[in-house]
Amino acid sequence: MAWIYLVLAGLMEVGWATALKYSCGFTRFWPSATVVAVMGLSIWFLALALRQLPMGTAYAVWTGIGAVGTVLAGIVLFGDSVAPLRLCCLGLIALGIIGLKIVS
Repeated sequence: MAWIYLVLAGLMEVGWATALKYSCGFTRFWPSATVVAVMGLSIWFLALALRQLPMGTAYAVWTGIGAVGTVLAGIVLFGDSVAPLRLCCLGLIALGIIGLKIVS
């Protein structure tokens, strides 16, 4: 169950980062409220995962899911670059996350 909590925490990380972009520097109420709420959920799920997982592994996976997901959200929602080298680097982050799961 801890890994499920960790994945949910990572997905919430993507959600608040995306909402942060839509908040326009906290000048729009609903996107700003979403940032705060989803950020709280992300931390809560991370805390649940930390009950059973090593702290370093959980934190690295949490931020990795957030980083990969946020880059993908930027590509899909905001037209961010899809340069091959950028995607290669993103793949390396994903491999690191998978590696941490395998060795844990």
